[in-house]
Amino acid sequence: VQLVESGGGLVQPGGSLRLSCAASGFTFSSYVMSWYRQGPGKERELVASIVNTGGSINYADSVKGRFTISRDNAKNTVYLQMTSLSHEVTAEYYCKATELWIEDWGKGTQVTVYS
Repeated sequence: VQLVESGGGLVQPGGSLRLSCAASGFTFSSYVMSWYRQGPGKERELVASIVNTGGSINYADSVKGRFTISRDNAKNTVYLQMTSLSHEVTAEYYCKATELWIEDWGKGTQVTVYS
């Protein structure tokens, strides 16, 4: 199993970023995919999740209306579109794949909002 996040970087407040997580080594279309983040001095927290068909999506209250999770099962990729970025979203963002009791994590991509 391999999950590789990309798309992080430096962005100014109000800006946007799209994170990608490319998956390989498992049946991507069977897994729930999630984005988590861990800010400086904070615990890792769930940002958004999407079921295998894309038919059910959940967001943390703090990102509702600003972030959009999506997936392309043909490309084995899950995305996180982030808009109206503010300083509090600065964190390492991780992709997670889940099926029943199986969980796999990517190594993360850093998002830093600066002004």
